[in-house]
Amino acid sequence: MLDQTARMGRRGLLQTSLAAALAGCATKPDSSFEPALAPIRARTDRIFDIAVCLRPFRPAGPRVETERLGDTLVVHNYGHGGSGWSLSWGSSARAVRLAMQASPAEVAVIGCGALGLTSAILAQRAGARVTIHAREQLPETTSARATGEWTPDSRIALVNAAAPGFGTVWEEMARTSFKRHRDYLGLPGTPVEWIDQYSVSGGSSSSSRSEDSSTTSATPAPVFASYARSIRDLTPRWSPVPADATPFKATAVGRSEIMVFNIADYGHTLLNDFFIAGGQFRRADFRAPAQIAALRQKVVINCTGYGARALWRDETLVPVRGQIARLIPQPEVRYGLVYRGVLTVPRRDGLVVQSFAGGERQGYDDTNEAPDRAEAEQAVRTIAEVFRAGA
Repeated sequence: MLDQTARMGRRGLLQTSLAAALAGCATKPDSSFEPALAPIRARTDRIFDIAVCLRPFRPAGPRVETERLGDTLVVHNYGHGGSGWSLSWGSSARAVRLAMQASPAEVAVIGCGALGLTSAILAQRAGARVTIHAREQLPETTSARATGEWTPDSRIALVNAAAPGFGTVWEEMARTSFKRHRDYLGLPGTPVEWIDQYSVSGGSSSSSRSEDSSTTSATPAPVFASYARSIRDLTPRWSPVPADATPFKATAVGRSEIMVFNIADYGHTLLNDFFIAGGQFRRADFRAPAQIAALRQKVVINCTGYGARALWRDETLVPVRGQIARLIPQPEVRYGLVYRGVLTVPRRDGLVVQSFAGGERQGYDDTNEAPDRAEAEQAVRTIAEVFRAGA
């Protein structure tokens, strides 16, 4: 029943929530109560924001290790591909353990994105006074342009390049992050929540792009590693549901549940936690490691993301372009949707729409940060196709 949906998922962006999960999808339709689903008002004139980010991908996996700059200990914590938010607490826990081995009274954190903030908060909890040095605070960083779903192995490493034993390290980071994110459930502003997510196949295809479309290239397509099977106990399996019980024009519908970060509220909560605990923010634009070595703090956690390519001359970092469009919020829409290479996430600050028709390799080694209005409008029109007339 879900063969077509499964094929789409395996080609899609959500390795954790869709591809790996569908491999164990239940064979019988879910008999539980199917909630009434409000249709998404998918119109191009409701797009109010388009944002592009360059995901910082390292074929070997994230860099979490130490380096000495004279008398300064630098702990690197960057290169998480599409899994920065999802792995932030687990990766930062590893980085902070390295940073606190010498019991420093003060710690500097470079960068104020997802990894920078979680590193800073954990260093505070470990007893250090923390100053974040960065060009901008979270709302202006590339972390603020993420989709907001918990996808801990999205573009995290390449199959044939991952460091030895990385799968075990990844599982530890994923489980630690999952537990930490649970602490933000139910808080004012709903920074973290669980939603239903539907995967839909069939229906109209009058204007949508082919799910199998890709750019022809002589360069072999990257094969991304997937480790989701090792944490299948953390999230529900996918189950088929009756298509006629939904507003979708579909031949097959699958449903699961996924954790979502409402990034505006979540980021605001993290910043508040940091400042309430006495954290300081200093605006800085580092161009060379020597500037970092000159800081008063002699233990530094480097969370510069893709910026580490230039700052640390890390040529292993590969940009992976990603674009999201946001539709005006619909408070009544509390479910995610995957359809014909388009993902929709019902964040509180706007319904996020992202095209991933090229699968995980879409945007690989693409440094173009210019928003593409045509791409955004095509994605919205594709979502509009899936809803039955009058739904």
